[in-house]
Amino acid sequence: MSKTKKKPKKFTKKLLNKYRLVILNEDTFEERLSLKLTRLNVFVLMSLLSIFLIVATTILIAFTPLREYIPGYSSTELKKRATELNYKTDSLQQVIAVNEQYFSSIKKVLYGEVSTVDFNRDSIIEATKIEAKNINLTPIREDSILREKVKKEDKYNLFESAKLSSSFILFPPVKGSISQEYDAKEKHFAVDIVTESDTPVKATADGTVIFAEWTTEAGYVMILEHSQGLISVYKHNALLTKSQGDLVLAGEVIATTGNTGELTTGPHLHFELWSNGYPINPTNFIDFN
Repeated sequence: MSKTKKKPKKFTKKLLNKYRLVILNEDTFEERLSLKLTRLNVFVLMSLLSIFLIVATTILIAFTPLREYIPGYSSTELKKRATELNYKTDSLQQVIAVNEQYFSSIKKVLYGEVSTVDFNRDSIIEATKIEAKNINLTPIREDSILREKVKKEDKYNLFESAKLSSSFILFPPVKGSISQEYDAKEKHFAVDIVTESDTPVKATADGTVIFAEWTTEAGYVMILEHSQGLISVYKHNALLTKSQGDLVLAGEVIATTGNTGELTTGPHLHFELWSNGYPINPTNFIDFN
């Protein structure tokens, strides 16, 4: 039992034994530095130094750009670019989805694969009159003062004349007799106007050419997109004078009539009007005679 008690004492004594670390000048043997050390001090000092190095390394890796040079860590700039590309990809997907819906609606216009809503111009006007009766349109004093002020400001406005042309008017693309009327039940969402060959076809309103190509059934087809969600279609043309993406004015020549395509029996213009994706009767808005 006495031998076992001596071993811890010897271990403790070794830890507390004092040693001297002396630094001498090799040439003169002059003492430059002298330190009193014990094994316990050396152990504690080395442990503290190791902990400091571990903590310092962790901070450098976690909070400084140096971590980018360590294998396994991704670059901050790379993450930023990846995030931006992800947002751009999502935006492009949304644009593609919108374009697909748009081209799908154009395809339905070409093939007539949608349900019809026939707008009655007279009923719309009557409904507007009924609603207007229930509204008090008597101007108040502040409104009259504002109107007079605006009138004076616009008296010499150079762009005042442009407001006169902003009213939406549909012009007949050609003049002639109608050989086949608009018939939604028979899915004939157009009027066929008989004309002589090579008669100029004019744009019914200001717009943009969104389709100008040859089709097997309808021959040369021109589709214009106008304001207020309106689309006009011109089929069986002999020649197209505008291309996709061109801007056209109301009354501008966009094609010449002909007899092209499989679904035709003579020179005529197949003319359609679509409002917000629904076919409407062109004769409700245009006089072709």
